[in-house]
Amino acid sequence: MPMRGRVWKFGDNIDTDVIIPARYLVTIDPQELAQHVMEDIDPEFASKVQPGDIIVAGRNFGCGSSREHAPIAIKAAGVQAVVAESFARIFFRNAINIGLPVVEAPEAVRETETGDELEIDTENGTVRNLRTGKTYKASQYDEFIQHIIRAGGLLNAVRERLAARQAAGGSQ
Repeated sequence: MPMRGRVWKFGDNIDTDVIIPARYLVTIDPQELAQHVMEDIDPEFASKVQPGDIIVAGRNFGCGSSREHAPIAIKAAGVQAVVAESFARIFFRNAINIGLPVVEAPEAVRETETGDELEIDTENGTVRNLRTGKTYKASQYDEFIQHIIRAGGLLNAVRERLAARQAAGGSQ
């Protein structure tokens, strides 16, 4: 099912220290982390972001340390997806593991502005800018990744598969 949301645009090389500054890593509480997400680059972001909004960024989003706090803070703030030209691989994997859709769509990023509304279809691999009416090719998830995203993260996906197996009379 396509996602639709308002855009917050950032530049290249947004590292995990910018996404969630190290001074807040004394907690793992998602809601507390969400209160400080992106504050070193946009001090008002956490108070203005709305559930369903989308982050759009340039190259190498999520570079830096491998901390899981970064995608957790983004998701807990209500951001439903991140679209970027490219992602740091560990950030990409951490985001998928918690059920945060991350989509590579370089052309869409270059032609999108803060405040635009995007429609993202991860199954078909498209991003549509509703302001311009243009549709762009984006990364497309395979069925395994789609299942993880739909389940809300890797742990939920594993639990669903185990429950289905048990319901079918299979072994653990």
